[in-house]
Amino acid sequence: MAESRGLIRDEMSVRIVETAEKLALSQGAGQVTVRSIIRALDVTNRVFYNRFHNVDEVLAIVYQDLAVRMRESIIAKFDPEGDFIGQITDIAAGTLELSYRLKMGMNQYVFTQDSVAPENLRWWRDRIRSFIELGKRRGEVSQDVDADIMSYAIWCFIRGYNADALARELPEEEALRGFRYSFGVLLRGMRG
Repeated sequence: MAESRGLIRDEMSVRIVETAEKLALSQGAGQVTVRSIIRALDVTNRVFYNRFHNVDEVLAIVYQDLAVRMRESIIAKFDPEGDFIGQITDIAAGTLELSYRLKMGMNQYVFTQDSVAPENLRWWRDRIRSFIELGKRRGEVSQDVDADIMSYAIWCFIRGYNADALARELPEEEALRGFRYSFGVLLRGMRG
């Protein structure tokens, strides 16, 4: 948790963030307020405001924690010697599965924050670009594919598909089936 000048950072700060995350996952990030957090913790406004400036500051921490967890849970599964297309599809589908686990309300907040968080975009584009480059070395991706352009396009595809499936409340199995099919076609198209 980042230090903010003049604010207390202690166990109560951690409890406030954890409570905000639970509320966001159960009710949606748009429903999380200072009042709902202090009510859930049975503390005063002063306890909250001694630690945070506002609820958006707390939700930003929740978002950062969720983004890190998503990255760690997905990327750790890649085996450079395994089935390239299958693994890349599994990794990308894992973002959708995790999105469903994080629940819709918080996920919309996460997707909105992704759009304004250059470090997250940079992290994902770097990982996707490295997969494309590996695919080129293995002969799974055409040498003509521009890794920079495609890394952004793939990131947009994954985010857009996830956001749409969640917004339309598709059943997870249906969303995954459609995602795996369309993402597989996209990847096979990069073979040239």
